[in-house]
Amino acid sequence: MLPVSTFLIVGPTASGKSALALALAERVGGEVVNADAFQLYAGLDILSAKPAAAELARVPHHLYSVVPLTESCDAQRYHALALPVIEDIASRGRVPIVVGGSGLYLKALTHGLSPLPAASPALREHFKHLSAGEKIVWLLQRDPEAATTVNLRNPRYVERALEICLLTGRPQSGLRRSFVEKEPQVNGIVLNVDRETLYARINQRTRAMFEAGLIAEVAALGKLSPTAEKAIGIREIREHLAGRLTLDQAIDAIQQATRRYSKRQATWFRRERCFQTICLDSLPTTEYALTRILELFPCLRPSSQSVPSLST
Repeated sequence: MLPVSTFLIVGPTASGKSALALALAERVGGEVVNADAFQLYAGLDILSAKPAAAELARVPHHLYSVVPLTESCDAQRYHALALPVIEDIASRGRVPIVVGGSGLYLKALTHGLSPLPAASPALREHFKHLSAGEKIVWLLQRDPEAATTVNLRNPRYVERALEICLLTGRPQSGLRRSFVEKEPQVNGIVLNVDRETLYARINQRTRAMFEAGLIAEVAALGKLSPTAEKAIGIREIREHLAGRLTLDQAIDAIQQATRRYSKRQATWFRRERCFQTICLDSLPTTEYALTRILELFPCLRPSSQSVPSLST
């Protein structure tokens, strides 16, 4: 269970979460804890849009660049990394501010770990000998509801759902539903940015990444774990380096993949009812969002003080 002083800032990529977490930490005496799956990795500074060194120095930041690129990470490992850090921050009278957009990692903190079995290497090896269609048929025989609850076009999702069915002897949809229906009591907000503004930010940020040296960063990467290699941009830039994509095609592909990812994130967080929503449609500024947070959560304000302006 999270310490009661923990505050969460979640939302889609490029919505301004990191800047807001930094501003809030400076205002309330907080420390920032990363909940972005790829910012955990060392060596993906540009690609994962980590805060700049100057920003990291302004307040303590935790769980950035702590996992080697050769190692896999999942919600269970993230929970084991993050919870002791959050508890330590709270024990020192500081405010743990968890920020990120990786839904499963955040859910591991807010809901606790899912009561689902760990991956089975033996089953994963067996799955290699089955076609995609065979795995889908096998899954639906054991869990007909998976036809509407699992993205059957994604082989990883199909394999994981089938694995749960086989290891537990029960339909995975029922097990997942009982976990999802928990309603934790947490303090936190989800940033909601109108699509046109968000997509423009994504497109601009992608180009800025290239200007900052993204191609060189990816070219220098060595062996990657199955988790690390899923970072948006690695495949596209490697295709460019191999001569199969032009630079403009690589940029367009990354922009498109990031926009799609942001849409999936927005859908995920709309289902998470434990968060207050702050809409940045007309006032997409850190100052506005910070003021709204302190209005919605007076427990964060310094005692006997009104909410000051960022300009003071």
